[in-house]
Amino acid sequence: MAGNPLLNSMTKPKGDPRFGQFGAGGTSAAYPYGQQTYGNYQQPQYGQNPYGQQQYAQPTAEELNQMYGAGTAGPADTNRLTINDVIVKTGLNLGIVVLGAVIGWAFPALMFVGMIAGLALGITNAVKKKVSPALVMAYSFAQGLLVGGISGLFETMYPGIVVQAVLATLIVFATVLTLYSSGKIRATAKLTRFFMIATISYLVFALINLGSALFFGFDMRSDITIMGIPLGLIIGLFAVLLATYSLLLDFTNVSEAVKMGQPERESWRLAFGLIVTLVWLYIEILRVVYFVRSMADN
Repeated sequence: MAGNPLLNSMTKPKGDPRFGQFGAGGTSAAYPYGQQTYGNYQQPQYGQNPYGQQQYAQPTAEELNQMYGAGTAGPADTNRLTINDVIVKTGLNLGIVVLGAVIGWAFPALMFVGMIAGLALGITNAVKKKVSPALVMAYSFAQGLLVGGISGLFETMYPGIVVQAVLATLIVFATVLTLYSSGKIRATAKLTRFFMIATISYLVFALINLGSALFFGFDMRSDITIMGIPLGLIIGLFAVLLATYSLLLDFTNVSEAVKMGQPERESWRLAFGLIVTLVWLYIEILRVVYFVRSMADN
């Protein structure tokens, strides 16, 4: 019987009084299977359209050809992330870093503003669930102020050191990208765990050394030597390795994000990660070149 079973059972006549109003639960003889009537409403038979036959317009041959010729929707049509999105956002933020670096080079005191602002914005961007393009670009500008101020100070001590550091950074970036694209290097779970522990340890050392240099005038990088080699050179080479592996992780994150079909907006988050790593890599290489040149002068 068609319709709501509860409503159907409530419309049945009383059956055997021993079973109450709804009878014994069997099918009432008053309503055999087939067409039923409820007052002035006549229930249609199965397969019958009570609203009359509906006509649907069939697409023409030309419309079908247009549908087949349209092809499938691509990432741009579905607002999904592409490699080009990451490249564009990263290039834009690198341009902002360069702009900030030019200003920081001209006004070295602004590097302290860039350091504090960069730290605050970096933490905000890292923990923010929904990426903010404005905050990512603000971070890039703050890092530019920091990079420009530091670069200007090192350049006054050793002319040409900035060009050397920039070229070395580009070489490392291109090498890691080429090896990753060819499938010759990949990030592993074991190396990533070691990277996390080593990075946290390095961050603790950097903070302690910064406090020691500011309040006690003792820079462990320069004032401590191991077999005639400044501790800063050893630590710097290790930090360059960490930053290089971080670059490999960034490439891995980009590749996986594209494969997972994440939204295009995530390109800003991925660009933010690349900027963090590139700035870190450049500063560490700048320090390494500084210690190498200082040792050569001595």
